[in-house]
Amino acid sequence: MRFTLSRGALDAAVQTRGGELVSLRRNGAEYIWGGDPAFWSGQNPILFPIVGSLKDGQVDIGGRTFSMSRHGFARQSEFTLAEQGSDFAVLELRESGETLERYPFPFSLRVRHQLLADGFSTAFTVENTGASPLPFCIGAHTAFRCPLREGEHFEDYHLVFDRREDASTLLLTPEGLVRGGAEEPMLSGGVLPLDYDIFRRLDTVIFRQLQSGSVSLVHRETGHGVKMDFSQFPIAAFWTKPGAPFLCLEPWQGCAASDRETGRFQDKPFAVTLAPGEQKTLAYTVTLLGGE
Repeated sequence: MRFTLSRGALDAAVQTRGGELVSLRRNGAEYIWGGDPAFWSGQNPILFPIVGSLKDGQVDIGGRTFSMSRHGFARQSEFTLAEQGSDFAVLELRESGETLERYPFPFSLRVRHQLLADGFSTAFTVENTGASPLPFCIGAHTAFRCPLREGEHFEDYHLVFDRREDASTLLLTPEGLVRGGAEEPMLSGGVLPLDYDIFRRLDTVIFRQLQSGSVSLVHRETGHGVKMDFSQFPIAAFWTKPGAPFLCLEPWQGCAASDRETGRFQDKPFAVTLAPGEQKTLAYTVTLLGGE
């Protein structure tokens, strides 16, 4: 099912499949990638209960081996509509027989999409509804149209962080695992010009524990674009398909498995463990930049 939200000049669409916000328009101008399968059929998937790939596609939970595909199962799951107003929707996913085969925990994942004065916020609330500790990772994979306007090019845009940064990206193996101890200098001064060659060579740019709490995807001359506040998340990642007219801005609580890790869920970098009855909320905010 699909639901429409509106506030002022903004309107958005959310869907129960994957619990995603799949459209954001201001005065009719679309900001979210449309999911063209010629490049990538995704739009704004929720990454839960893992982020990235597992080593050999498997993870050890309590001494038992479970299998999960990259980024977990939430993005392919049907959520239920828990609450709805004119400018917000809350979607919920709970355990099922199918999820328990891959992730043996009762849980509640609530996702609140809320339109703001000039953008939106998405908040993830994970609750441990079971009787044993609940480990999880979570993240967003929000794809923005880039370029945003006719006649522009991907290379006309850059990423601008809110603080001066000199940072390196984590490097991935061909299987999508983090290469232990391997990094490459990528960010100097807090600005990263966009170039498809970066993603052709590295696939994903992954920064961990930056000083910045936000990043702007903006046209270098006009300044129009989007700004994402990811300050509640320890990792900010960026991905596109070379040649595709979009860029994903991805706040992560968690990361792909390291090629050196034990394989135990609780040892995954940045994994969170909740006690029975405990819950945790993580949110990111997007602000639209420049007028229409």
